[in-house]
Amino acid sequence: METKKKSRPQMTQSQQTWHKYTDVPLIVASLAYLIAYTWRAIGDLSGVGWALTTSTMTITWLMFFVDYVVRFATAKENFRWFTTHWFDLLCVLVPVLRLVLLLRVFTQLGSRWASPGDRMRVQVMVYGIGASAILIYISALAVLEAERNAAGATIKTFRDAIWWACVTVSTTGYGDYTPVTSAGRLTATALMFGGMALIGVTTATLASLMIEIASRHEAEKGARAVPQLPHFHLLHNHDTGTAGPGPDAQHGAFPGDGAPPTSPSSSPSSPPGSPSSPPTSS
Repeated sequence: METKKKSRPQMTQSQQTWHKYTDVPLIVASLAYLIAYTWRAIGDLSGVGWALTTSTMTITWLMFFVDYVVRFATAKENFRWFTTHWFDLLCVLVPVLRLVLLLRVFTQLGSRWASPGDRMRVQVMVYGIGASAILIYISALAVLEAERNAAGATIKTFRDAIWWACVTVSTTGYGDYTPVTSAGRLTATALMFGGMALIGVTTATLASLMIEIASRHEAEKGARAVPQLPHFHLLHNHDTGTAGPGPDAQHGAFPGDGAPPTSPSSSPSSPPGSPSSPPTSS
């Protein structure tokens, strides 16, 4: 029974045109979202500042939402597109993740000499590390904003929030900083699951790459250790009809075997009068 491989469907002409005109604006919008969110969370804004940053975040979020809806509507197979473009859905939930695509330049380093499998592993590693860093940063901002003014909170500065995010994403759990609000605990839950997934994929990819490099090294080492056996040529004995390796087996023939055999009848005659010429009878 044949099974169909689940692959990403090709982009339609409408999707290609849409992507051409929205790729750069969406990256700029993602950067604007990050700046506005950082300013609002760390600055503990209120009044006009809070309204300005919140409006910026809302507009950029709407841009990503419209982008996702348009790309989903213009796909040939909507359900298949939905199941193979989970990163686009994550960008709607967390628009800052779009900045991970800026790391694509690092995935092209050395791709000319790498195999397709190596290029895929490098992409997973680069994007995984970038997404993990962004997830830690955004979670720190979210928990700081939720915990700063709460009663009994221990996370009151951005430095404490970053430390808490790093400890949580690595599942270390020192317990020195813990969220006490519902929003902070929800952020912690999302960070734990998202961090384990991203770090797990990155670690597995790195381990796979190291194993493949070690296997190649062992294969090359084994190939160099195999001795090069000489080639033997059989010389036929025309008198007895038997065959066997010649005396000079290393070269595969008798010394001087490249020259045609000589016989007394075929040897050139010495010129008359030379010392080696036979005497002539008178």
